[in-house]
Amino acid sequence: MDVARKIKSKVSAEFKMRGLILRPEATKYLVEALLSVDPSELDDVIGRVLDAVEKQPLSSSMIEQSVVENAVQDCSQSSDEALNNVFNIIGAFDVPRYIYNAERKKFVPISMTGHPTPSLCGGARDKAELFRERYTILQQRTRRHELFTLPAIGAAVVENQNKFQLKPIEALLGSTSKMGGVIVLGMITQLKEGKYHLEDPTGTVELNISKAQFHNGLYTESSFVLAEGWYEDSVFHVNGFGTPPIEPSSATRAYFGNVNFFGGPSAMSVKASAKLKQLEEENEDAMFVIVSDVWLDNVEVMEKLNLMFSGYAAMPPTCFIFCGNFSSVPYGKTQIKSLKESLKTLADSICAHPSIHSSSRFVFVPGPEDPGPGNILPRPPLADHITEEFRQRVPFSVFTTNPCRIQYCSQEMVVVREDLVNKMCRNCVGLPNSSLDIPNHFVRTILSQAHLTPLPLYVSPVFWAYDYTLRVYPVPDVVVFADKYDPFTINHVDCLCVNPGSFPKSGFTFKVYYPSNRTVEDSKLQGL
Repeated sequence: MDVARKIKSKVSAEFKMRGLILRPEATKYLVEALLSVDPSELDDVIGRVLDAVEKQPLSSSMIEQSVVENAVQDCSQSSDEALNNVFNIIGAFDVPRYIYNAERKKFVPISMTGHPTPSLCGGARDKAELFRERYTILQQRTRRHELFTLPAIGAAVVENQNKFQLKPIEALLGSTSKMGGVIVLGMITQLKEGKYHLEDPTGTVELNISKAQFHNGLYTESSFVLAEGWYEDSVFHVNGFGTPPIEPSSATRAYFGNVNFFGGPSAMSVKASAKLKQLEEENEDAMFVIVSDVWLDNVEVMEKLNLMFSGYAAMPPTCFIFCGNFSSVPYGKTQIKSLKESLKTLADSICAHPSIHSSSRFVFVPGPEDPGPGNILPRPPLADHITEEFRQRVPFSVFTTNPCRIQYCSQEMVVVREDLVNKMCRNCVGLPNSSLDIPNHFVRTILSQAHLTPLPLYVSPVFWAYDYTLRVYPVPDVVVFADKYDPFTINHVDCLCVNPGSFPKSGFTFKVYYPSNRTVEDSKLQGL
């Protein structure tokens, strides 16, 4: 009886927090259903039931038993489905879109917002929404950070507790006197040549950055920053730039519940599945081989791939992630014919190793110089007529988008093939004052921006209506930056950021990821 009473109390409290009230018969049914749940999983299960309740068309805040029964049934089905969805490849155009609702302080599916269906040929509204949504995500995350959570007891106490207050740009523009100690979250833009401005949804202000200090990170145009300084005579004089604070995935999910931001067949986030987590830890042999710039038309590259397959034949990897470019010579009228022939040769090599052919999956992520519709992200997969024969001969192969997402058990992985490091360094407004450890600054910037390409659209073009597919929020477990920059592996806020480097240009180096213990191994193929 004590257990039932505790569950009833917890259920009532959780529903009230979301403005919902259970009818007595609904409470009784739900408590009985939860009695068999492991106490350590109780909070997760109640959260999933709540999410399932809110997805239903509710006519009032009073919840009937029938609604709860449907929710419990959905959760039990999703639990059974979870084990059938151990491994999923999610293309960029299949990623769900959620929009932050400031009034409800939660993310809601686009279907509940009245937004039109996304189109590759986006309109002016899509371009405006692109930056507005980037800003909104960072603003709600920053306001929740401990440095910006203000108690409602006056500015004096705020200062004593080392708390800070974000100011919108309209507050500066409306001031007739000098304002000191101002912190603004905004986007760096260059509205006039040689003059930088800071922009947010409320307005723009000219910047004086001649004496600004740049803290850790790479600060480019179109990236969002926390700017600290003083305002006078229509100019914001910046003392220092910082990146928006990064929030670990666990903190985001604690706030927003088990919403599946990532995509895939599961109704709820796979993070909530204890069964998948257990399966992930038990499968110690699982490994992902990550290779970038797989030039299939290069004889030496093919020899090295054959050597790799021979080495792994005794213990086939779970998955080979092959990133483009798949041709050493880009473009030209013979590129498509050459690529089809090269894929045929690769299929021959894979079929020559039956254990790998029957056990390993192959994921192909196109590069910027592979055949396709221009260098705009997200980039569609290689065309079916190029890959058809290969897919018939190697059935466990997937030609996906760039970027793409991979869900393995309870882990979430993002793969992007783009030379981002050089682009971001070239377009920096100012370099950080600390040591120039570029990979660390780069990783910090991407995660703080919650976006894979925080660059001007003329530098890194994006389909406006599909900009949300480039988000890295909540922070995934692994991000693979298939970049021609030197290989690196960096762990930041429980996110492993991996760059395998260019396979042929870095002496045939690649990375191997082990999901069971979340470690990355540096690997290199020696001579034959």
